[in-house]
Amino acid sequence: MNETRQSILQRLRGTHVTGDHSGRSARSAPSHADWDSERLIARFSERQQAVRGEVYRLPRGQWLNWLALELPGRGLRRVLAGNGDIGRQLAAVDIRGVQLRTYDEPIEAWKQQLFEEVDVAITGARCGIAETGSLVLWPDRQEPRLTSLVPPVHIALLSADTLYPTLADAMAAENWAERMPTNVLLISGPSKTADIEQTLAYGIHGPKSLITLILED
Repeated sequence: MNETRQSILQRLRGTHVTGDHSGRSARSAPSHADWDSERLIARFSERQQAVRGEVYRLPRGQWLNWLALELPGRGLRRVLAGNGDIGRQLAAVDIRGVQLRTYDEPIEAWKQQLFEEVDVAITGARCGIAETGSLVLWPDRQEPRLTSLVPPVHIALLSADTLYPTLADAMAAENWAERMPTNVLLISGPSKTADIEQTLAYGIHGPKSLITLILED
C-alpha cells in the first residue's frame, strides 16, 4: 500500500498518520472521563435550551408535584401516558382539572382522539446524551412510539444517572450490542422545519414543545 493511500484511509478512519507511519494516531478522540454529573447536566441543558427545549432538575420523587403545579398553569389538561410505571403513578394521583388517557389499546381504535384530543404526553427516557442534548427513547408496548411523536407537548422523565457524555458512551455503558431494540428514538429538541419558504416553524411534524425533567437522588 503506498503512502498516499494509507494516509487517506487513516483519515477516513478518523486518525492522523504520524511521521513514522507506525499507525499510531497523533490525535485521539476528546476524553469525557472527567465529566461529573454537574457537567453532564449543564451541557445537556445548554444544548436543549439552544433549540428551545426546557430542562428542569427535580428530586426523583417530586415529578408528580411538578406536574400538579405546571400542567394546569400551562393549560395542559388532556394528558397521555403509557400503561407502564409512569402511567400507573399518574393514575394514582388526582391533578386538578387534568384528564389522563392511557395508551392501552391499538391506535386504530382511537386515532382521532390521539391527534385531536391530547395536549401533552409524558414518557420516560432510556438515557440522555449530554454532547448533543439528546433524549434516547426505546418505544415498546408500554410506551408506544406515537406517545412521544404526536401530542403537541412532550414531557420526558430522565434519570440523572443515565446521562452520558456521548452516544458511544451510552451504547457501551448499557451494552446495546447485546440488547438493541428494533426501534430507538433520538430526540434533540422540539419538532421543527424550514421547508416552507425557508421559515423556521415548530410543531409541524411532531411536538412543538419538549420539556425534560432530570430526576436526581
